[in-house]
Amino acid sequence: MADDSRIRLTVTDQIGHLLIDRPDRLNALDAAMVDELGALCAAIDRRDDIAVVVLSGEGRGFCAGGDIEAWSAETPRQFGQGWVRDGHRVFDALARLRQPVIAVIDGHALGGGLELAACADYRIAESHIRIGQPETGLGIIPGWSGTQRAVRRFGAQAVRRMALFGVIYTAEEALREGLVDQIAETGEGLEAGLECARALMRRGPEATELTKMLINAAEGEEVERVLEAFAGRIAAGSDDLREGLAAFREKRKPGFRR
Repeated sequence: MADDSRIRLTVTDQIGHLLIDRPDRLNALDAAMVDELGALCAAIDRRDDIAVVVLSGEGRGFCAGGDIEAWSAETPRQFGQGWVRDGHRVFDALARLRQPVIAVIDGHALGGGLELAACADYRIAESHIRIGQPETGLGIIPGWSGTQRAVRRFGAQAVRRMALFGVIYTAEEALREGLVDQIAETGEGLEAGLECARALMRRGPEATELTKMLINAAEGEEVERVLEAFAGRIAAGSDDLREGLAAFREKRKPGFRR
């Protein structure tokens, strides 16, 4: 059976490469692609053979955002309850992966494409690209956390310029504004992203994962889960748990030590 997936994952030397593969539509996302991305994020989060994720687009575009033909046909209820909520669910999963995510912006990142890039921990832009939030020019809002996560990660004023006034940034301008972290020459973004991934993998894996979680919590990203995950790790390694499980299996009262 032919593989008709348009979000592809390959893994080499513990680097997971997520490729958006719909070049004929500048990698615009439709509902099926959003679902594919969500399923891949769930799988990546559970895979011990993936230490870092590199996200890029096929062809001339990184991601042109949500496919206008897909969402414009929906009723207001479908748009709000389905399209927007599903996008949030999946983009949250990407942003909250335990593995660091590096976005290689190898083509224009507009609207939902910028919101997708905002989920990454590090962004590398090729020198020719443009970044912006044109949604209000179409009479719609940035609906996949473009007014929320984007503000937390880029600052409110940069988002105001893009979302309210339609400012489109070049790669150099995006670097100055803090929208991207590094610039690569056109055609060299993926290799720069892979080199960044290899450098990151030379750092302590446990410390890297925990530090990402702490930074996310400081930004207001998944605070509740981070707190319980940290507490759970402590409890899971405790003498209390060992005694509690032994008592359960032996059908006796636990003798916890204080």
